[in-house]
Amino acid sequence: MRKIQISGALTVVLCAAIFVSWIKPKAPANWKLGIALWTFHRFTLAESIRKSDSAGVHYIEGSTFQKVGDEIENTSVTQISDQGIVKLNKYLDDHHLQMKSIYVFGGKTIASWKSQFELAKRLKVDFVTGEPQKELWDSIDSLAGVYHIKVAIHNHWKGMSIYWHPDSVLAAIKGHPNFGACPDLGHWPKSGIDAVEGLRKLQGHILAIHLKDADELNNPKANDVNLGKGVVNFKAAFDELKRQKYKGYIYIERDADYRPSNLPSVIEEIGYYNQLTGKL
Repeated sequence: MRKIQISGALTVVLCAAIFVSWIKPKAPANWKLGIALWTFHRFTLAESIRKSDSAGVHYIEGSTFQKVGDEIENTSVTQISDQGIVKLNKYLDDHHLQMKSIYVFGGKTIASWKSQFELAKRLKVDFVTGEPQKELWDSIDSLAGVYHIKVAIHNHWKGMSIYWHPDSVLAAIKGHPNFGACPDLGHWPKSGIDAVEGLRKLQGHILAIHLKDADELNNPKANDVNLGKGVVNFKAAFDELKRQKYKGYIYIERDADYRPSNLPSVIEEIGYYNQLTGKL
């Protein structure tokens, strides 16, 4: 009788364990890891695409500041022709990549923002990333609605950006349904912002994340260092994103300028990301 009772107890424990493992959220396979092409800012878009392919990711965030590259078209991204876009799309397909967003500098006039939205529409991106001027919030939000392209508000550090604090990003989003957030986890520490607390504040608004680390808190001149080598608690940040059921893009971005390129550091960071997220 005693053996039967023990067996029964074990059965209950095992069933409970199976049930808990079944309802426990799985690792975030729907997170879309990519590279923000500022990482390769010394190179053309074509070169950046090849480097991103070498890193093994499937998504990139473009940038309006780059040259396209002779392999596609000898012009700037902002001046790319329709034929150039056809070649660019084939180039992306050949390298197994999708450009789902582009960083835009916008400008100080609504006309300059309209031209950026026109480019984004032609490139068929899902959203643009940038830092819209406060006096243009209403107009930019309206443009985003017309073009059906969201605006992910990015943050630089205090003194360089009005969006250095998550509260200022929330202030911009309020009343502007086409605005979202693209928090830069490595810029927040420079302003004394804890990355996990920042992510909590922006819950429900995050369209993408720039994955970055910094070696100091409260120092605008802090250095960009490899993920896990600085002050950002990435385990806690990933736990928070998982709690939020986040399903967006996570772009590795380097401000450092290693020679001959940032590619080896990016590959190392992808390994770090996979190691941490594999334990979620």
